[in-house]
Amino acid sequence: MKRNLLLIFCAMILLMMTACGQKSAESEWISLFNGKDLAGWTPKITGYEAGDNFGNTFRVEDGLLKVRYDQYDQFDGRFGHLFYQDELSHYKLRVEYRFVGDQCPGGEGWAYRNSGIMVHGQRPETMMFDQDFPTSVEVQLLGSDSLVERTNMNVCTPGTNIVMNGDLRLEHCINSTSGLFFGDDWVTAEIEVRGNEVIYHVINGDTVLHYNHPQLDERDATYARLIELNGGDKMLHKGTISLQSESHPVDFRKVELLILE
Repeated sequence: MKRNLLLIFCAMILLMMTACGQKSAESEWISLFNGKDLAGWTPKITGYEAGDNFGNTFRVEDGLLKVRYDQYDQFDGRFGHLFYQDELSHYKLRVEYRFVGDQCPGGEGWAYRNSGIMVHGQRPETMMFDQDFPTSVEVQLLGSDSLVERTNMNVCTPGTNIVMNGDLRLEHCINSTSGLFFGDDWVTAEIEVRGNEVIYHVINGDTVLHYNHPQLDERDATYARLIELNGGDKMLHKGTISLQSESHPVDFRKVELLILE
């Protein structure tokens, strides 16, 4: 009897220790942005080699990671992405962002108050010289005002497809269920990525979109090369994350990561 009680007691202690360990792991958010420079990040801008930060597009000032165009005469299709150094699979990514100022001259109409976070993306060195967007899943960051109204944290799929409610979706963009976000206030956007299983979009604590099985799109020009790099599997289980430059200035004051088991 005493032996059984001891075994039960030991099992309870082990469960408590495991639970505490899980709770501790779930609390370990790390900052991917040091507030000083772009260490750990690589820019890739259309028409330039990976690592060439044309026009100082991505910069750190006043403790903020900024996307700016004051050294551009015209935007001229120079879409940019700032890639974090590691490929990731199961994680939460949290950013605090705001739109500021005016759109760069020559920017596309749809890019007004528009930025994004790319997940499950290709590596910057695998992008073609004149490629606009990395093959990835894009979580759109969108603002509204008197000129335009649209939901926030919609999903777009450059070179990819996703599954929703059991159906393969082939359209490029799908709207979320969010409200409208006006002004230049800071917004908290969170993405939960669980490999090839599911991706959630969360804004200011509200889940506004989720989908499954991100995968390479056989119709895309990058498919043949990327499926070879992916070991012949078109399903995306991991990839890069990157912050977007689409012609409207934007600030990021936090970029934080939580690795999930």
